[in-house]
Amino acid sequence: QVQLVESGGGLVQPGGSLRLSCAASGIIRSISDMGWYRQAPGKERERVGIITSSGGIILQDSVKGRFTISRDNARKWVYLQMNSLKPEDTAVYYCNALCYGVNYWGKGTLVTVSS
Repeated sequence: QVQLVESGGGLVQPGGSLRLSCAASGIIRSISDMGWYRQAPGKERERVGIITSSGGIILQDSVKGRFTISRDNARKWVYLQMNSLKPEDTAVYYCNALCYGVNYWGKGTLVTVSS
């Protein structure tokens, strides 16, 4: 009963920035952890970062100093601010949410970093 919809992906040049958004909808009282994952062509899905309901953030080493995660608990949205983008950041980015012990996934939004 939870749907996640990502937005904000697109084509950007190396060194540029993008902000991804994820909106949760459905009959839900609250959401625990939320996070962002990505999958590049020919590779397995990997975790980019997570943010807890209290605001605690864990980011993968490859994006530390460049990406940040934030959330709006009232609106049940989560965001991924991506700066200093590199070609290796090219991937489909997926939103994840933990709600009542169940993991939910969005369908993804494509980010392409290329000159």
